[in-house]
Amino acid sequence: MINLPLPRRTFLTTAAATLASPSIARAQTGPSLVIVGGGFGGAAAARFARIAYPWLHVTLVEPQHSAVTCPYANLVLAGERQVADITHSYDGLRVRGVRVIHDWVDGIDPAARTLRLRTGATLAYDRMILAPGIALRWGAIAGYDAAAAQRMPHAWIAGDGSQTTLLRRQLEAMDDGGVVGIAIPANPYRCPPGPYERISMIAHYLKRHKPRSKILALDAKDSFSKQSLFQDGWKSLYGDMVEWVPLSRDGRVTRVDPATLVLETEFGTRHKVAVANIIPPQTAARIAIDTGLADAAGWVPVNPRSFEARAAPAIHVVGDANNGAPMPKSAFVANNTAKQAVASAAALLRGEPVPEGLYFNTCYSHVGADYAISIVGIFRPTDTGFAETSNAGGTSPRGNLPEQRRLEALYADAWYRSITQDSFG
Repeated sequence: MINLPLPRRTFLTTAAATLASPSIARAQTGPSLVIVGGGFGGAAAARFARIAYPWLHVTLVEPQHSAVTCPYANLVLAGERQVADITHSYDGLRVRGVRVIHDWVDGIDPAARTLRLRTGATLAYDRMILAPGIALRWGAIAGYDAAAAQRMPHAWIAGDGSQTTLLRRQLEAMDDGGVVGIAIPANPYRCPPGPYERISMIAHYLKRHKPRSKILALDAKDSFSKQSLFQDGWKSLYGDMVEWVPLSRDGRVTRVDPATLVLETEFGTRHKVAVANIIPPQTAARIAIDTGLADAAGWVPVNPRSFEARAAPAIHVVGDANNGAPMPKSAFVANNTAKQAVASAAALLRGEPVPEGLYFNTCYSHVGADYAISIVGIFRPTDTGFAETSNAGGTSPRGNLPEQRRLEALYADAWYRSITQDSFG
């Protein structure tokens, strides 16, 4: 297991969580912190705000009545988990005094500091944490839209359990010997679920149930995170079942035909498959774009120290929607940067300086049932954005290390239990 020094922000967060009583009273009168989005970023912000700053009146707006996580969704495809195993209630936040409203946000007025709910209600805020997640760029791949996703599922948005279930059922129904085609976008994109863990988990399922089948992974990139570790695992566990086609070998999918299950690449190569998993390019969620917070690329530029949107400083944007590169769009980053955003919002409400931040990420990826790998990154804010530190934790070692892989699978399970508890209470 990779051990990291404990950053100051982490220590403060951990100490606050340890000292806080689990029976915090219902939200008190005080400045209003409204949080939009109940994924890892929004939920962690709500929980941390009530623990560390009980004088804040905290409201979470989230349309879904439970959170279905992107982490471990690939294990559902493999049959190693069920959707119920990755579904989490918001009751833990309510117990801590968070007011939870299940509704859609139809509009945000940054000047008036109000937001409009689909039911017609209006909420005022002193500070907002916006954690709306992503939107899929329908049409970025010709022929791929919301209707096509019912034939060629993306299974990429948390809470859309029907897509994960649909892809799982298609794999189950496929004849042995069929080809599973996966279209992988260029950076940036949400991860997890992670396309390369997805390749691994689908291969894990096929090896047990449809061993003559193949996976054709068509990639709009020439390299990816933990590449050598993934490819070592594919070769060791699955032989020649996985074929990865990079951009330089005509791997970018530009057109699909849902009726015939054909994936067409940039230079006109047509691939007929039995099951198609299309992961389209992405942007910040629609509400961030409609509010005027996003740039031309579709992501929200933020102050790297406070996560305030450049276009609306009273709105702190965390999670997948901001342009935090080189930080990945991961659950881990969403969780810990959300706490920095809350601490910044609280400081600004009191007229105090924004606290110093240090951001970090640990990403575990399952390659087999008892085989996992990981990468650790530590990031710091700069005057212009974010930078990975020179003492980042690195990746799992290469080599024939079955015990290391087995232990990392156990560490991954422990990480998932810990981060869901820390986020959802």
